Amino acid sequence: MGIFDKFKDQAKTKDVSDSLEQEANEATGDGHTDAINKAQQQAEQRLGVDDDPDK
Repeated sequence: MGIFDKFKDQAKTKDVSDSLEQEANEATGDGHTDAINKAQQQAEQRLGVDDDPDK
């Protein structure tokens, strides 16, 4: 796996993560936004997805 494949996989994972966060927020009426955001950040950290692409 090349370096570009890794970035491509991270981008896909980030897109899925963002989509799931949005769906969860909509399902809860944005009532648990902070908790959902924290859970998303923890999941991305464990998956090795960089939140800041400039790192």
